[in-house]
Amino acid sequence: MKGIIFDIKQMAVFDGPGIRTTVFMKGCPLRCRWCHNPEGLSFTPQLMVSDNGCQKCGKCMDKCEHKDKCISCGECVRVCPMHLRRIVGTEYTPEELAARLLKDKVIYEMNGGGITLSGGEPTAQPEFIIALLKKLEGIHRAVETCGYCAPDIFRTVLDHVDYVMMDLKLIDEKQHEYWTGKSNRLILQNLEQLKKSGKPFVIRIPLIPGVNDTYENKVQTAGLLTDADNLQFVELLPYHTTAGAKYGMIDRCYEPGFDTDRAVDTDISAFKKYDIPVKVL
Repeated sequence: MKGIIFDIKQMAVFDGPGIRTTVFMKGCPLRCRWCHNPEGLSFTPQLMVSDNGCQKCGKCMDKCEHKDKCISCGECVRVCPMHLRRIVGTEYTPEELAARLLKDKVIYEMNGGGITLSGGEPTAQPEFIIALLKKLEGIHRAVETCGYCAPDIFRTVLDHVDYVMMDLKLIDEKQHEYWTGKSNRLILQNLEQLKKSGKPFVIRIPLIPGVNDTYENKVQTAGLLTDADNLQFVELLPYHTTAGAKYGMIDRCYEPGFDTDRAVDTDISAFKKYDIPVKVL
């Protein structure tokens, strides 16, 4: 069994309590138009190229044998003198990744930290992450998820984590499908599981201008959380104009479909109305 990872960040402080290592799983079932990690969407390795500093020496193209269609072989990566090319997507077995992560066990224990699985969408590689989480028992384990997965998978993941960060984008189903490519029925069903699980959790809302930063969407979201005794707080993450910077690096076009220059409405009164603790990051 192998999983595919596109990044591992040590000393993370925003992905759960304490100092953590965050593992970014590759592949996601949603296609949020504002996604700021497009290299995490595909389940396969990809070539990522930065043009900043490129000397146009041509060594990459001289080496390439697949000019018509990139196969992410990595030959061009090895000859770039400026190191502007890399393959995003590395395979690990659960044993290999657990061994790497547990090297920092003492740091986690000293600072009340642990390991967070993020993405992409970690539940999209369910067998791998469940096997990995089992091998990390004794360490504080967290998952950051969009909640879009089969309820039995979500339930099993909940059984093997200590803390959950769950994204809620839009409560209106049609709007959710329009902006993310998927219905939110599974997400809301899994939210109900999370509320009843007893596991401490945080709700994260990426605030997108003119899309979900409305009072109406915030009130609808808050209304779903009024009976969640294990909710720690809600985090509002305002859209940043640099979100589209990586798309060209993986040969994709950034087409958000909303006014990226519009100011984000960070009003929190909808959550205060329901006495729900909220933070704006």
